[in-house]
Amino acid sequence: MQRQVRCPHCGKAYAAYRNPTPTTDVIIYTPERGVVVIRRANPPLGYALPGGFIEEGESAEAAALREAQEETGLVVELTGLLGVYSRPDRDPRQHTLSVVFTGRPLHPEALRAGDDAAQAAFYPLEALPTPLAFDHADILTDFCLVLAGKRTLAGLQPPVPLNAAPGGEV
Repeated sequence: MQRQVRCPHCGKAYAAYRNPTPTTDVIIYTPERGVVVIRRANPPLGYALPGGFIEEGESAEAAALREAQEETGLVVELTGLLGVYSRPDRDPRQHTLSVVFTGRPLHPEALRAGDDAAQAAFYPLEALPTPLAFDHADILTDFCLVLAGKRTLAGLQPPVPLNAAPGGEV
């Protein structure tokens, strides 16, 4: 949605857009341990998948890897794209659009809470903590459909690091 606003400094009119804010979430999973869920340290409180806002100049893939490491201490290999979740009421703070990836931890024993997470732990899919924030219960239901062979994941492009040169060179 576009609207015209005036610069408070020079008075010149410009177009302002009210678009959903891009975010990313990661389902970090191992068959032996389950899925990583964090307990949020900031409102909205509750349990959630690791994730957060995509920074300017950052790809969704790079943001997913960064957020996973910041919130869980885990280095993650992305294994697929589960989907894009954009329902306007999915986040009570503002309209967000989340690109949701699946991944596996390279060193699951390194799990620890960090950044916006008060706690981080592996949970079996049949014993998830509640309440799950945002639409993460729906996302995990979709992930269970993948594990059951009733839904597929989309492929990935290689992540480009933040501040990489055009063409992907660092």
